[in-house]
Amino acid sequence: MELRLEAPAGLMAIPDDDADGSGTGVLVLAGSSGRVEEERVRLLARHGVTAMSIQWFGGPGQPPGICEVPLETFSTALDTLAWRCDRLAVIGTSKGAEAALLLAAHDPRIDLVAAFAPTHVVWANVGPGVDGRSHPYRSSWTLDGTPLPFVPYDDAWTSDEDPPAFRDLYLASLERSPAEAHAAAVPVGRIQGEVLLVAGQDDQVWPSELFALEIARAREQAGRSATVLTHAFAGHRIVLPGETPPSGGMSMQRGGTPEADAALGSAAWQELTRSLALRATVF
Repeated sequence: MELRLEAPAGLMAIPDDDADGSGTGVLVLAGSSGRVEEERVRLLARHGVTAMSIQWFGGPGQPPGICEVPLETFSTALDTLAWRCDRLAVIGTSKGAEAALLLAAHDPRIDLVAAFAPTHVVWANVGPGVDGRSHPYRSSWTLDGTPLPFVPYDDAWTSDEDPPAFRDLYLASLERSPAEAHAAAVPVGRIQGEVLLVAGQDDQVWPSELFALEIARAREQAGRSATVLTHAFAGHRIVLPGETPPSGGMSMQRGGTPEADAALGSAAWQELTRSLALRATVF
């Protein structure tokens, strides 16, 4: 069964044999595309979990860009899942992974967070806020109405590649603003549930494999663990079995090869199958 959500726009898919509500609910968060992840929601529902994805910016009453987006946007979505599910998980990609890790750090109900192409810090806005302005830089997120500390972008950085690869921009920004980076670290040591990090070593959008290792190090320092999955030739867009490789979006280098992106996605699917107790299905 599928339910179309209106405010915010989204989709919730419920397994056919779970009409009364039970089991696991998964919130799926897209990256900077802002799309509702309908294909991933349906994929998860076919394997036995209730899955939901929402539009979290660019809609009515929302900032047009990823600028001071309230984390409560996602908490409200989890409330909807918790109404019918006994266990909660969040799967996020890129900026959605940033949100997913932050959400799990502040919401103890989450038993699993799976972060695809993650970051270990909060970054400045991508696009305008509700006031229509992109500058000066502001945080991507707020909590209880307060902007979270963030790392600003290094405006001195330029790329001579066409299309550009932004990986070095993020490294330059961290080097330029070490104090801000320390303050903006996602408090992953507070996450009580499982943490799965999936990152391609050829990610050209940002160095997600380096960020994943930073997250794992912070988890270890807090006496907790994280599972890190990487692939030497995978890029930013990791494809799960049964999914269509994504296309479109801003013109930029994303790295990887279709084969490597799919291989890393298969490894991630095996971990998700274990953690979410997904039903086995032939693709």
